[in-house]
Amino acid sequence: MKWSFSIARIAGIDIRVHATFFLILVFGALQWGGPHGAPGAAFGVLLMLLLFACVVLHELGHSLVAKLFGIPVREIVLLPIGGVAQMQKNPEKPLHELLIALAGPLVNVAIAALLWLGVARVFPGGLDPKALATDAAAAPSPGLLLIWLFAANVSLALFNMIPAFPLDGGRVLRALLAMGIGFPKATRTASTIGQMIAVALGLYAVLQGQLFLAFVAFFIFMGAGSEKAEEQARTVLTTLRVGDAYNKFALTLAAGDHVSKVVDYILTSYQPDFAVVQGGTLLGIVTRQDVLKTLATDPQDLYVAGVMNRDVVRVSAGDSLEDVRRAMAEREVRIVAVYDGERYLGLLSAEDLAEALLVVTFVERQRQLRAAVEAA
Repeated sequence: MKWSFSIARIAGIDIRVHATFFLILVFGALQWGGPHGAPGAAFGVLLMLLLFACVVLHELGHSLVAKLFGIPVREIVLLPIGGVAQMQKNPEKPLHELLIALAGPLVNVAIAALLWLGVARVFPGGLDPKALATDAAAAPSPGLLLIWLFAANVSLALFNMIPAFPLDGGRVLRALLAMGIGFPKATRTASTIGQMIAVALGLYAVLQGQLFLAFVAFFIFMGAGSEKAEEQARTVLTTLRVGDAYNKFALTLAAGDHVSKVVDYILTSYQPDFAVVQGGTLLGIVTRQDVLKTLATDPQDLYVAGVMNRDVVRVSAGDSLEDVRRAMAEREVRIVAVYDGERYLGLLSAEDLAEALLVVTFVERQRQLRAAVEAA
């Protein structure tokens, strides 16, 4: 993820921190430093760091179970609102998704149990109700730290089990439904339920004047809609082959062509990416961005062979577009070369995938409209 940097690597998974993460540390310092000065600010920062350590463990729970089922996990990114485990593909079996989704909240339950044992040792005679305060009015202490982290882990487990995407509970609901009706229909059903929950939560938040809760409801509503759209895209792209979507009439370049020729092509066509070929063999790719960068930094009219990218991801014409989309995400590229065996055919970009999805979606919608008209 952009604007993030690595701080650790656990079980082959990069733990990264987004630049905006430090805002939550500032928030913790201000919240506790106001009433308690510098010691309170330090306590607030420590509290936030330990809380996000629990978030990392939550995401590692998801990630390690995913890896157990053969699903690669690229990284875990910490943001001010929580953590995100970047899995390279979705589980293909409902049981796998169920276990992966449950792993995170169960980690929080285990952490809460251990913290409760610590609380019991700190307060062997039982808890005074005042000691249960988890706001900044209470004086910082080791006991309060344990209580606050205990409450946070219980809250994380309960909140994440709300049956709405993108929360773990939404994935648990989809997995259970998919065992009977399949992933596509299960996703649509779980997304609809999640959005209904979000609307109810949002109305309650507005009536109660709770802005943060309203933001959470909006986040859930958008996440549920995004998951539904993602499943629809996955379903459509799985049915299409690469050979049906790549540009069969693309302009190409030779190694001896100059950048000025690419500029002419860009100005007189809609094509942004160009294959450099020689005798039917792909040598590399020149993109619009490559050309603009060259024009901005070099006054000479260079050969395209000097600016092209030679490291090109190869895909087969028989692969599904969903396979290619996954490969693009894994390799972090937006364009691939299409081959039939060892024979180069053409290029396929992320924009080509989006256009294919759009066209096929509208064709399917038209088919449904025709069927409805005929039925009437």
